[in-house]
Amino acid sequence: MLENLTFYLILVIIIVLLVMLAKKIRVAYPVLLVVAGLGISFIPGTPTIHIEPELIFFIFLPPLLYEAAWAASWKELWRWRRIVVSFAFVVVFFTSLVVAFVANHFIPGFSLALGFLLGGIVSPPDAVSAGAILKFVKIPKRYSSILEGESLLNDASSLIIFRFAMIAVATGQFIWQEAALSFVWMCIGGAGIGILLGIFFMKMHRLLPTDANIDVVLTLVAPFFMYLVAEELHASGVLAVVSGGLLLSNRSHSFLATSSRLGTLNVWSSLVFLLNGIVFMMIGLDLPQIVSGLETDLSTAFGYGVLITVILMLTRIVAAYGAVFITMIMRNFITVADRQNPGWKAPALIGWTGMRGVVSLAAALSIPLTLQDGTPFPHRNLILFITFVVILLTLVVQGLTLPFLIKKFKIQDPDFTRSEKEIDYEIRNELAKIGVKRIRDTHFDKLEKFPALQDQLQTWENRVNSSEVILNFPEYREIYLDIINQQREWLISKNREELLLDEEIVRKHLKMLDLQEEKLAMQ
Repeated sequence: MLENLTFYLILVIIIVLLVMLAKKIRVAYPVLLVVAGLGISFIPGTPTIHIEPELIFFIFLPPLLYEAAWAASWKELWRWRRIVVSFAFVVVFFTSLVVAFVANHFIPGFSLALGFLLGGIVSPPDAVSAGAILKFVKIPKRYSSILEGESLLNDASSLIIFRFAMIAVATGQFIWQEAALSFVWMCIGGAGIGILLGIFFMKMHRLLPTDANIDVVLTLVAPFFMYLVAEELHASGVLAVVSGGLLLSNRSHSFLATSSRLGTLNVWSSLVFLLNGIVFMMIGLDLPQIVSGLETDLSTAFGYGVLITVILMLTRIVAAYGAVFITMIMRNFITVADRQNPGWKAPALIGWTGMRGVVSLAAALSIPLTLQDGTPFPHRNLILFITFVVILLTLVVQGLTLPFLIKKFKIQDPDFTRSEKEIDYEIRNELAKIGVKRIRDTHFDKLEKFPALQDQLQTWENRVNSSEVILNFPEYREIYLDIINQQREWLISKNREELLLDEEIVRKHLKMLDLQEEKLAMQ
């Protein structure tokens, strides 16, 4: 590890540069990172990267899922709970079943158990890939919520299938009763453990004399603790992290101070950015290790990978249209979130968001080299290679074409008919009214004592009485930015010229200018 430290530091710099390039050319950064890692792996003298499955499952997976759970909207998840659960569990099981039969029929020596194993590995779409792509183009909120919710849960269902398939391959038998009980415990136990530990961490934040730094550390420890405890109790660590993260996110304003919330958001944003970049780069870098152990002809193995990729794409599209068809029927018997016919475009869009990622590769790498009796694990290297091809093709093909499809379809949002700026203006106006009313009803007698309170009252009254938002005009923003930049230059120059000036004070004012500029960018 230490002898390759320089190489890893260079990789981090390359990741940052590639992400900036991806933003510039408006391409999802996972695509560029995987392709770049693939290209770097062919450079002579490049150190061989060996991905430890435990590293992915314990170091990378918990924080990535935890951050996604914090970012998710519980309100939207509950609204679309039926379709989210359907895609996260039913569609994953259905996909694994289809892959199992196709692999058993077309790949020589592949039993149904091995097919289910492969299906469990490649069935879950990757959350990070879809999220990175959807940042470039706008889609209706309901569809992004469905994709976010699915991605939070499908890793759990796929890993459950993977475990059961591993048992079947290793023992040659599959006991349905035991599997059903184990499945129930993994789901209910995982969610329950996550909720209980979430309550435990909430109590720690509330009862202990924490500050912003300690609160950030506790949020960093929480996902690993949840995952480890659940896995030790043979429950789903993924569901534990997701359920605990959703609970803490939904209650964060009741136990985290403002400084802690701001600090937590900043730290987690940087951490998740770095973790995502590393794991996608590692996917491409791991190709030499995967190919080196391949017994089958490379072109034949690639053909199998293409076959499985096509099956995955078609199965997800069929499942998306099937979900719409079932919803249209069931709305006559139960209350569903949406009673409108979404047409053919929305299911096609949902069906095309099936990019695979690092969880699939980590699951494939966790397959042992030998069975319990010491014999080599059947087709292990071929499963690894097929998984790599699936990840590469879905990222490149679907990842590059998804923005085009979104723009081409031009799907209208049936829920939010007003623009974001209109809603934002209305909320800020109502907040100003609340501030004015509170001062006049409760603190009016203190206005003369606190001139700053008078200034704030005047600001809010001006906002309430204003018929238009001046910050919406680009020319005004440019002027305001020019003023901020001039103030920033003056502060930096003053700090440089006056040796006895406390730099902490200057940094505080620089931060205030940064916050003003950030606020301006949000208008």
